[in-house]
Amino acid sequence: MRPDQIFITLGGFAVITFIAWFFWLKRTVGVRATVVSDGYQEQMILVKGGYTPDTIRVVAGRPVRLLFRREETAACSEQVVLPDFGKSAALPTGRVVPLEFISGEPGTHEFTCQMGMLRGQIIVEAA
Repeated sequence: MRPDQIFITLGGFAVITFIAWFFWLKRTVGVRATVVSDGYQEQMILVKGGYTPDTIRVVAGRPVRLLFRREETAACSEQVVLPDFGKSAALPTGRVVPLEFISGEPGTHEFTCQMGMLRGQIIVEAA
């Protein structure tokens, strides 16, 4: 192989590795939900090409309020589903939609769009 072919091959492997890490292997520490005056652990989540933030940390056994604000018109993001908590909500563009539940036992719980393409997680930690 010529040097330019080796360089292009190695560059291609580097790009493939980065894409695999970015979409499937990257883990975020997440943000801790803020406790507000009514006792809820609350976090605003922007819906625009994904969920920002996509990892929310809460304390077990306490009420949680996630505030979803959708800033796009893609059909995939029209609804959010929290299967482990039996909750879902329609997300109209430009409006804040609260979703409330009790955090339950420690563990990791996923939330997604109705198609499962947009993903986030709620990490419930022991008190």
